[in-house]
Amino acid sequence: MIIREKYMLADQVINGQHISPEEARDILSIGNMTDIFSLMAEANRVRHHFKGNRIDLCAIINARSGKCSEDCAFCAQSVHHKTKIDEYPLMPTDTLTGRARDTADLKARRLSLVTSGRGINTEHDIEQICTALRQIKNNLAIRLCASLGTVSKDTLLRFKEAGLERYHHNLETSESFFPNICTTHTYQERVETVKNAKAAGLNVCSGALFGLGEEREHRVELAFALKELDVDSVPLNFLTPIPGTPLADAKPLHPLEILKTIAMFRFVLPDKDIRICGGREINLRGLQAFTYIAGANGTMIGNYLTTSGREASHDLQDIHDLSLIPHKDDEVYVDYPVHGN
Repeated sequence: MIIREKYMLADQVINGQHISPEEARDILSIGNMTDIFSLMAEANRVRHHFKGNRIDLCAIINARSGKCSEDCAFCAQSVHHKTKIDEYPLMPTDTLTGRARDTADLKARRLSLVTSGRGINTEHDIEQICTALRQIKNNLAIRLCASLGTVSKDTLLRFKEAGLERYHHNLETSESFFPNICTTHTYQERVETVKNAKAAGLNVCSGALFGLGEEREHRVELAFALKELDVDSVPLNFLTPIPGTPLADAKPLHPLEILKTIAMFRFVLPDKDIRICGGREINLRGLQAFTYIAGANGTMIGNYLTTSGREASHDLQDIHDLSLIPHKDDEVYVDYPVHGN
């Protein structure tokens, strides 16, 4: 793909047209560093057209850790792998509310309660989650999300009534590559959970984990699957190899490969929230701020499930330095100029 064609792609999606899988593959095949940075500039133009200068910040609470029955090859919480993590049952409601208050102090707009395991399916756990959602909603001005595994539509409706706005359930990778990373449930089960959340009237956050050994073709396949599902938010994660998991020795992706992937997702999903989450610290290192230039308009701040993130103040500084601003619900969009000092 020559540079002129990349400009045409940006104009194409800004004007409401769609790029093809072939064009998405072409984006990932760009190898010249100069062309990669030109591509990022065009992805940034698309991001700004659809999302302005606001960055959507989210954070998570690991509400139940470890002892997961599933065998996902990347996961430190699976009982199938020998890892050294903290394991604990579902946190009491008061503990969750306290953790939520700490998270709100990070300037996150959204908070997600995350639990290990196949799903939240017992009446005791469902009611405990509902109680926590109500209590957090009544005490904090923060948008509530949850990532609770495979859940029925009826249960999701109960969570929505308790204050849940968005449900998170990653597809992780493409359908064709999925059997390489998990054998205890199917890709289609994940798709059904996404559809259940949409049917319950919830916003849906569903994305990917890269660096699993997938090919570029698999990333394109996943991007178009998410487009077909019409999810609202697309979190992009990058593998942090965990000792004791089958992917402990996986080779990390090159930072420029990651930035091209972010740009490709922005072109395929121009009007969706694309947020950068786990693994960015070790995979992108000093290039983390470039994710916004490559098309991202969201970031997860604070710590992850079993690994540590960087100080939230560093992420806020990156946003400020690029003349971007954290998204606030009471804020009217203003196209702030880029300052030279």
